Amino acid sequence: MAVSTPPAGEFAGREQLRASSAEFRKEVIEITNGIFAAVGYSASNVTLIQGDNASIIVDTSANPVDAQAIVEAFGDRLLRPVAAIIYTHNHPDHSGGATVFAGTDRPEIYSHRTLVDAAPEFGRGPRDGGDAFGTKLPDALFINAGTQLEYGRVTPHTREGFLPPTRTFDGDSETIDVAGVCLQLIHTPGESPENTAVWIAGKGVLIPGDDFLKSYPNLSPIRGLKLRPPEPWIASLDRMLSLDADAMVQGHMRPILGRDEVRRALTDYRDGISTVLEQTLAGIRQGRTPDELVQEVRLSPELAASPYLQEYYGSVVWAVRGIYADYVGWFDGNATNLNPLPPAQHAARMIDMAGGAESMLARAGQAVETGDFQWAAELADCLLAVDPADVSARQVKARALTELGERQLNATARNYYLTTAQFLSRGGEGAGAAISPLAGEKGFSRS
Repeated sequence: MAVSTPPAGEFAGREQLRASSAEFRKEVIEITNGIFAAVGYSASNVTLIQGDNASIIVDTSANPVDAQAIVEAFGDRLLRPVAAIIYTHNHPDHSGGATVFAGTDRPEIYSHRTLVDAAPEFGRGPRDGGDAFGTKLPDALFINAGTQLEYGRVTPHTREGFLPPTRTFDGDSETIDVAGVCLQLIHTPGESPENTAVWIAGKGVLIPGDDFLKSYPNLSPIRGLKLRPPEPWIASLDRMLSLDADAMVQGHMRPILGRDEVRRALTDYRDGISTVLEQTLAGIRQGRTPDELVQEVRLSPELAASPYLQEYYGSVVWAVRGIYADYVGWFDGNATNLNPLPPAQHAARMIDMAGGAESMLARAGQAVETGDFQWAAELADCLLAVDPADVSARQVKARALTELGERQLNATARNYYLTTAQFLSRGGEGAGAAISPLAGEKGFSRS
């Protein structure tokens, strides 16, 4: 079976995602006099603030190996001693290299108190090898991880370089003076409950942690986390907008420079969250189901075109589903779904209606051939619900998921589709070998 040449623009999302990798090119960027950002050396950015014969470090990269590379990249711009390290939040890609920056300097380490109390992310075990970060995808299939070039593919994120905070603050904010630099630490819950923004008023520089990324926010991550509550996130963005910053060094991707551009970025981000929240809640009150809402909730054309709301990492559809589940639970209001048939029973009846397993497999193959990839995957799932070891169904699903993955703008969706496809194609042995050739690039054949 050969798939015909895809229509022009069918892979536009993939190509836009590839272009976004330019955001991660390695560079030490001077934000303003005495403030530098190391971009692209690790999964997250590290900010260096020069004080009076000393330095302040905001976030510390993902691990000691990356941190050492950043120390070398900073060179003599890093003034010893390091007087303070500030964590914007607890995620390991921001807090894994502190020991390297601290060296023998014994810096104070600042965070909000909630960082100390932060519970580990629960997450969900992988299903059929699915991995939102693509850590085991072959290089030929991997592009990036949405807001970072790679997540642990080369050097794993570790806690080996983490140092616990020595000074924490409660409440909304605290102003500190370190090496002659006045900094305001502002508790800004959003992407994480403990997120702390760093405001250097004398320089007009805002470091918002992960409350702002150059992507639609990941309100409801597919790796299996609770909804990141949108209301406090919106309030935090409003608070940061009120600072009227001249430059912003967010936790990932390249900084935003210029007061007007910073204001535009934060405004678009806030509005991108608030409009999805408002539309979803309105639909819930009207009795809409999640499946209906994901067809109806949209960003305005202006917001959809914003460079700060492209769906590289988060997704409007996933946000809608997360908001729905968080506000009103799992039940969609359809009485049929109160006690549905077990998947295997439902699938067996569908297969019978289709004329048997061979007929359904043939229909799934035809769906792949005609480019109806989602339907092909759903038909294959019916067969796999009855017989998870059905090799032919696994192969059809793998081909369908590969084609779906190659059409994604969203990196986490792409990585999850493709890692699952790799797992299925290898009989459940992992994602080490690519399905070759790549969908949409060098043809596509069925064995």
